[in-house]
Amino acid sequence: MYLLLNQSEKDEIQNIIKHWIRISKIKLGWIHDFDKIVAKYAANIFMLDTFCSSSKLLKTFTGHKNWIYSIDYSVLNDNQFICSGSADSTIRVWDVDNNEQIQSFNGHSKSVYCVKFSPYHYRNHRRNVVCSSSDDKTISFWDFKDNIAFQRYNQHTDSVFCIEFSSFNGGQYLCSGSNDRTIHLYDVETHKSLHVFKGHTKGVLCTDFSPLQSIKNNKNDNNKSNIIGLIGGNGYTICSGSYDGTIRIWDIETSKQLTVFNGHESNVWSVKYGSNELINSNVNTILSGSNDKSVRLWDIRSCQQIQVFNGHKSTVYTVEYSPFVVNNIEVSDNSSVICSGSFDNTIRFWDIRSNKKELYMIKGDIQEDYGIRCFKFISSKKNRNDNDKTNQNCEINLCYCSVNGSIRIWG
Repeated sequence: MYLLLNQSEKDEIQNIIKHWIRISKIKLGWIHDFDKIVAKYAANIFMLDTFCSSSKLLKTFTGHKNWIYSIDYSVLNDNQFICSGSADSTIRVWDVDNNEQIQSFNGHSKSVYCVKFSPYHYRNHRRNVVCSSSDDKTISFWDFKDNIAFQRYNQHTDSVFCIEFSSFNGGQYLCSGSNDRTIHLYDVETHKSLHVFKGHTKGVLCTDFSPLQSIKNNKNDNNKSNIIGLIGGNGYTICSGSYDGTIRIWDIETSKQLTVFNGHESNVWSVKYGSNELINSNVNTILSGSNDKSVRLWDIRSCQQIQVFNGHKSTVYTVEYSPFVVNNIEVSDNSSVICSGSFDNTIRFWDIRSNKKELYMIKGDIQEDYGIRCFKFISSKKNRNDNDKTNQNCEINLCYCSVNGSIRIWG
């Protein structure tokens, strides 16, 4: 069903759902019967069964000479791009539609651990910008359209493992986690360091911003004169995972530590907040992956672990809430799906309400991949094979990178 929707129809459905959940501030259970049916229909277009039955390897990008630690995806000026950061010290940008590398930056002196497209620079200045963090202790900004580096942050005193742009204010804020055991919060507009979060006893491996919220009594979400106060007042937080095996939640306004989750037996490599755009209670959860081979789901309100998903044979480097749902017989309803990637060379899909076994598994190429380091769900354009050869639709694909330095798109 999803493959028959064009981009405008898909956007319209998503906007309706966002309006119901964020603007009206209501939950699915409170919507009257007709709206509930429509919302459930909208959710069902992302059924996992469709992906599993038709998925295959679509594209492969090669060029990196060593491990790829991070990838990101964005659509800029109607063009699809992937960026990647590698142990070969380069950042590369790939044109998805034309299946080619279009840019390579060599400014870092050591491994590039994390890359992100900057939503702030595109939204406010129409610049195509990638941000990167490195083992050389720096964070850099690169304009891949004009082929220039234009900003560098040097506040950390050790390797910078992760960066993340804020879900609010058009990505105006950037957080970074470092082996110096701190998390820094920056204003991308002014390039000022706003806060330093301290509490982890070992290096910080991963961070995430809490999802977008409605701001009460404020008609302009982009009020820059008092935005930090608004962020804190509405409960915006950062979560982080560390070599110390803990997951911590921090208040963005005060920089105070709010919660510590203990349960993982080793390094926490990936953390993700549930999204407000999902039609369920995922907004109150955090997902994590660890060196202990497990994927765990945590309840933010009760500060308790909800589920443990076991099955991986090696380190879980990356976790995501997937765009899919699955028909859950146990609860007679549709349930959300989470996804995890591991050094055991597999990507596994799990039903969020049942941890008995994985729903589906993608195996990397045994001869070439050697292990999954990161992945990203992307909405790729697809040419329909009918009389209208110009008609393009979108489909959900999975882009992942491997230890051997290749990027593959599966869908």
